[in-house]
Amino acid sequence: MAQFSAAPGGPAVPTYDEGGAPNDPSMPSGYSERLYNEDLAPLRHQTWGAYNIFAFWMSDVHSVGGYVFAGSLFALGLTSWQVLIALLVGITIVNLLCNLIAKPSQANGVPYPVACRATFGVLGANIPAVIRGLIAVAWYGIQTYLASSALVIVVLKFVPQWLPYADVHQHGLFGLSTLGWCGFMLLWVLQALVFWHGMETIKKFIDFAGPAVYVVMFILAGYMVYRAGWRNIGINLGGVKYHGMEVVPVMITATSLVVSYFSGPMLNFGDFSRYGKSFRSVQRGNFWGLPVNFLAFSLVTVVTTAATLPVFGQLITDPVETVGRIDYPTAVILGALTFTIATIGINIVANFVSPAFDFSNVAPRLISWRAGGMLAAVASIFITPWNLFNNPAVIHYTLDILGSFIGPLYGVLIIDYYLVKRQKIVLDDLYSVAPTGSYWYSNGVNYRAVAALLPAALIAVMCVMVPALDGMANFSWFIGAGLGALFYRVLAR
Repeated sequence: MAQFSAAPGGPAVPTYDEGGAPNDPSMPSGYSERLYNEDLAPLRHQTWGAYNIFAFWMSDVHSVGGYVFAGSLFALGLTSWQVLIALLVGITIVNLLCNLIAKPSQANGVPYPVACRATFGVLGANIPAVIRGLIAVAWYGIQTYLASSALVIVVLKFVPQWLPYADVHQHGLFGLSTLGWCGFMLLWVLQALVFWHGMETIKKFIDFAGPAVYVVMFILAGYMVYRAGWRNIGINLGGVKYHGMEVVPVMITATSLVVSYFSGPMLNFGDFSRYGKSFRSVQRGNFWGLPVNFLAFSLVTVVTTAATLPVFGQLITDPVETVGRIDYPTAVILGALTFTIATIGINIVANFVSPAFDFSNVAPRLISWRAGGMLAAVASIFITPWNLFNNPAVIHYTLDILGSFIGPLYGVLIIDYYLVKRQKIVLDDLYSVAPTGSYWYSNGVNYRAVAALLPAALIAVMCVMVPALDGMANFSWFIGAGLGALFYRVLAR
């Protein structure tokens, strides 16, 4: 496997900016300070093996949101085997799509926004970078809020006298209670500490967090089955509502929902595949982390969720609430902490690393990888995610509109890399603003890619927002990706 140097083409020589000041001495000759810093540079050593990619997906799947999502698919009114088929088909599609998007970043050792320069132009790449970064900021705040809410619930179980401080009307600020602020900022700081120590620390964290949640999940499932009795557990949580061929559209919808759920981390998966030792390692990690891992996690989730009905008399899809009802305080603390760690894991890998690279790409000289991540973290406070999350209309319009760009972005990037450029990238030109550079296009922007993106995204937004097209909303990713790919293929000719 090729190893990539931060200085392809020879040793670095001094270069100077427009004002005559010396540029970064580590920057290779011919590279532009508008496009380069050490965090965005091609990797000198790629060290992640299959297990590291597997652990990445474990951290991405094993969260409170992932638990609720998997359980919800079993409540669509399908039989257990129908849901499992939909899950397997959906996650297999995700596996294939992740392998496709992983290739350019792994082959060249560059993060997602730098890989986008080959398609959108060295300056136009800020369009897909900012779109993905904004989505990550919103979800980072929401995930931090959800994890802190779970933590507050457990704290109140042991210190009920603090209940007045959990009431926003008695003690609150900007729509969040005093205790809610304490929980939110505690998790905000913990996540920032892990992130600040760099990708090696993040790798170690996700290597630990994913398996740790599995241990707790299996223990919780075993405990709930023991309490309920195996014969009292039914895994058709929503009851069977469909028969014959009428079940096919519902299964297709469930399959599409799986792909949509992973669409965010799938788009910027290059931020992580760039660390892979080889493309084969990335493929193996994806296989074990997606089809195998997701299926096992879904089975454990549905058994645990189904057992809450005979044990507690009601169906509970929130694992933190399930843990909170257990009679053993030690088990409650252990379970709550584990799920909190899991949510921190998914937040860092899906919503912290991505904007770190994306915002750094906008102004590499001014914004480092750490600065980009902290910029996103600070922004997540000012958007007051608890108000965003508690207003379904706001979160619907904000995230669905941004999310409608994910599919078209993916379609344009894949068509350009595999069919237009035939998997050939001139690495040095990804960092060059010279008009003769391969990716300068017109004023640094490939307007054909933008022209393909915008109408495809507009149609995807209409599928989500227009009531008459409501039936197509669950397929907006596929519609956007297909149209983006088609439009770009036509324009690229």
